[in-house]
Amino acid sequence: MQTTNQPNQSEAALHAVDYWQVVKNRYGVIILTLLLVFMTAAVITYVMPKKYESYAKIEIKQRDVSIQVFNGMNQGGYNRMSNNFFNTEFEKIKSRNSLMKVIESLDLVTQWGYDVETVFTILSSIVKTDNIRGTDLIVISVRHKSPEMARDIAAEVAKAYKDYRSESEEGEMLRGLEELKKQVRVQEDTVEQARKLLAQIVRTKGIIYYGTDSAFRYAGLDDENGTRSAMETFTALETERMQLESMIKTLLKYDADQLMSYAAGLDLPDNVIRTLYPKYLETKTMFEGAKNQGLGANHPLMKSKTQELAAMRKQLDEGVVSLRDILKAKLELATARFERAKSALAEKKGDTITTSMDRQDYEEAKKAFETEQEMLQQMRIRKIAEEISQKMLSQSIIVHDDPVASQTPVSPNVTLNLILGAVVGLIFGVGIAFFLEYIDTSVKSLEDVERYLQVPVLAVIPRDVGVLHKQSGMSPDAEAYRILRTNIEFNRKNPEDNSITVVSGGVGEGKSTTLVNLAYVCAQGGYTTLMIDADLRRPRLHTFFDINNSVGLTNYLTTELMLEDVILQTPVDNLYFMPSGILPADAAGILNSRRMSELIQDVKQRFDLVLVDSPPILGVSDASVLASEVDLTMIVVQHRKLPRNMLLRVKHAVENVGGNVIGVVLNNVDVRSDSQYQYYTSYYTYYAPAESQIGPPVGGGGGKAQSAAQAETASRGNDAELY
Repeated sequence: MQTTNQPNQSEAALHAVDYWQVVKNRYGVIILTLLLVFMTAAVITYVMPKKYESYAKIEIKQRDVSIQVFNGMNQGGYNRMSNNFFNTEFEKIKSRNSLMKVIESLDLVTQWGYDVETVFTILSSIVKTDNIRGTDLIVISVRHKSPEMARDIAAEVAKAYKDYRSESEEGEMLRGLEELKKQVRVQEDTVEQARKLLAQIVRTKGIIYYGTDSAFRYAGLDDENGTRSAMETFTALETERMQLESMIKTLLKYDADQLMSYAAGLDLPDNVIRTLYPKYLETKTMFEGAKNQGLGANHPLMKSKTQELAAMRKQLDEGVVSLRDILKAKLELATARFERAKSALAEKKGDTITTSMDRQDYEEAKKAFETEQEMLQQMRIRKIAEEISQKMLSQSIIVHDDPVASQTPVSPNVTLNLILGAVVGLIFGVGIAFFLEYIDTSVKSLEDVERYLQVPVLAVIPRDVGVLHKQSGMSPDAEAYRILRTNIEFNRKNPEDNSITVVSGGVGEGKSTTLVNLAYVCAQGGYTTLMIDADLRRPRLHTFFDINNSVGLTNYLTTELMLEDVILQTPVDNLYFMPSGILPADAAGILNSRRMSELIQDVKQRFDLVLVDSPPILGVSDASVLASEVDLTMIVVQHRKLPRNMLLRVKHAVENVGGNVIGVVLNNVDVRSDSQYQYYTSYYTYYAPAESQIGPPVGGGGGKAQSAAQAETASRGNDAELY
């Protein structure tokens, strides 16, 4: 994962560096824009009219002016403020009703000289309201060019709002109180009607009311207790009747022995079976015991027991018959009593229902009367509370700070305006810088050259590099041209290709200076170097050596002069120079000749390196002719000057005549602002010889120059042999 993220991080860092690079490259535009906007802000701030501010600080209490009849006696107090309370009050302060009072009080129409609507519009714009966070305080502020006017308006706005709010609240409370009085009168009528209805029910139903529910009586009788007693009697008789019916049915169903056994268990009055039947059973048991002992039927004991059992059986049979008659009589009696109780119960139920309905009507009328009476009592209490509250009404608005005339203006804010001007200027400047960078199609980097031309960058030459042979000692800038010399050597495919023309797309790109410094460095390295000034339009090479160019290339091409007559020895060892000569009328025609071709071939044999200066290739045809004559063509491009499409045309111009572009020299690079080139300068400085290693200035003696060149050649190994 770390390996995957590293390219993204590197790309992000590269983008940040690119952005910073744009700022550094365009810092002049940014500074200029910043100054212009800053000065504009300063001028505008200076000419702006001064305004003074006065404010009034007031406290607002939210009064509930609605009538709440049944919520106690807190009417006229203050409620918790809603979220939109302050926004509502702000609108009230700046409302027409409030501000028109200010206009009339201060006679602003006359003072300002405008119509009412215009004055109202102006007043609305200069009155500001704000809430102090965390408090119930509102600040009413007014800005005006006159401090006294600002003070008076702020005071009048606070007063007008206070009066407007007081009138509104008092009017609302009066309307509520009148409505409450009206409702009290209506409630009194309602209570009176409820009382009359209750009295009518009492008289009609014959109800005696002693003040408590337990004292409720109807016709002098306790109907509820009578009904309850009749119900209990009816239930008991019904139970008795059902028991008798059950016993009779059982007696009729059993035979004699079973009937005797059952009747013996009944607890009834005159029930002889209950006492006789156990004796009968005991006697019968004794009889059976004697019989089992072997006593015969004629035995006196057996005869006695037989007679006794017969008599007891007879009594039991008579008792059973009598018991049946008794039960039937009791059943008839219980049935009669049950029917009477049933009739009485039905009568009691009817009376009880009537009484219950009457009592319900009474209770409802009584409850309605008491409820209406309680409501009337609360409304009367509320009316008294409202009347007292109105008389003791406190102020809902309190002015804590009265407006005063300000001594210092609050507008314009010089510091803020200047800071904003600087910030806006900086932002605007950076924006312009990036916009210019976006529309700038010039060559900005080595990658631009190699991407569009498909040729290598041979060297990067820093800005403000002078003529090397005129500088004392070993200049660090010479290292750039040593790199150029080495790259030329390693980029030419054929060691015999030693004639190079230096071209550029336009004027002033440093082509001639590059050629002179390259020739100087090569001569220092021990190479016999020839410089030919073939710029027959505006020759400049002779100016670098203070040589007269009256005799030179054109003389050689147009006359029969010998080569030695036009080649001059410069003060630098191994460095030779052919001036341009007298400028001809047809420069291209002279250069495009067989003698020029022969000249190139001749000097190639005599010198290790031949450097030919030419005019701008896009301006005239001379450079194209020279590119076709020499072995290699080197293009000098000034950093951030020539558009990329023009640079491509330079390459095409060389290739169209059969020339061979060896590479590009990126000249006049500001390494101080372009950080991607700063390592060139650091290398030059780091590897430059110290003062103790620097010999006498070059040009005073060939031997010393040659020694320095040989030392440098030794450090390079066998590079010199390639020339």
